[in-house]
Amino acid sequence: MKNTLIKASILILALATLGGCATRPELAKVRALAESAQSAADSASSQADSAMATANKAMDAANSAQSAADAAAACCDANTSRLDRMFEKAMQK
Repeated sequence: MKNTLIKASILILALATLGGCATRPELAKVRALAESAQSAADSASSQADSAMATANKAMDAANSAQSAADAAAACCDANTSRLDRMFEKAMQK
């Protein structure tokens, strides 16, 4: 039993070794594919960084616009209050 197990292990190891060998052209194809994939990943990363920078600029512009709108609303509220007080004074006379 032990002898059969050893023989089977040796046979499996031999087949795996022979079947796992790749030729140089196959390795070159795999290397080229890996380099192509790395290039595509680098390009995608660069585009994502650019998009993030653009999104950050847009967020800054939106925050600036929101601040300006808040300031305009506060000014409008103050003017409305002032006009209401003037109208009330005019009605009391």
